[in-house]
Amino acid sequence: MENGNLQQPIKSKAISLGLMLSFFLILHIGTIGKENLQNDAQFRKDNGIEGNYTIDKNGLCNVDGNVDLSKRGLKEIPIPFGTVSGSFWCENNQLITLVGAPTKVGGSFDCRNNQLKTLKFAPKTVSGTFLCDNNKLTSLKGAPKKVDGSFDCTNNKLKSLKYAPKEVGGYFSCSDNQLTSLEWSPRKVGGKFECGNNQLTSLEGTPKKVVGSFNCCGNKLTSLKGSPTKVGGGFWCINNKLTSLEGAPKEVGKDFWCFDNSIQFTEANVRKVSKVKGKIYVKE
Repeated sequence: MENGNLQQPIKSKAISLGLMLSFFLILHIGTIGKENLQNDAQFRKDNGIEGNYTIDKNGLCNVDGNVDLSKRGLKEIPIPFGTVSGSFWCENNQLITLVGAPTKVGGSFDCRNNQLKTLKFAPKTVSGTFLCDNNKLTSLKGAPKKVDGSFDCTNNKLKSLKYAPKEVGGYFSCSDNQLTSLEWSPRKVGGKFECGNNQLTSLEGTPKKVVGSFNCCGNKLTSLKGSPTKVGGGFWCINNKLTSLEGAPKEVGKDFWCFDNSIQFTEANVRKVSKVKGKIYVKE
């Protein structure tokens, strides 16, 4: 009876010590694991990390530097990223999804030349350029609302610019798609605006002012109504079905190109509707 009473507190004490030891080991092992990952050269190499990194409590890899996963034949991003202070490059792969892409990129984000049909899981914030050209995109849903650099979605299967960024600090290109309208275009573009080789019948929806050049060549335009009122660079409307230059920009900072349309325009026709500071090209 006495032995039984003595064994009970000893057993309880042993259990308590065991729990304390287990808790200590879990904390210690967790710390060691984190330190090892931060200094693991193979982990960096396997995941394209150029800089220091940490793994947060959600299992996301946050990188103070760049991540370069380009040209690796990847079908998916190998680990989940959180924040990348530099650029994130995953172009020239076979990616079919952006699952694992960082939510915030301090530099540029490049996912061009893949097999993407959607931008779901793309970064929400990109301080540099966002490149998603040469994919199989049918929608821009998932694109950032604002891109401080340029935005390029050239050569996809887009029929609409819905979900395109509202503001683009550099150039904006949506050429070589299946667009019939420029509705949902960015309100503000800091560089050139390119929408050539689509199926556009109207330019309604473009920004009122484009800092760089404006290119709408290779469409089905019969009118230039909806064009920006001011273009800082050149204005290109070659290879359309124009019968009039009505609606052309009131001011063009460089050259004006308008040949290969339903009628051949003259320099006088152009001067009548637009103040062109450069040369006017009415013949090929």
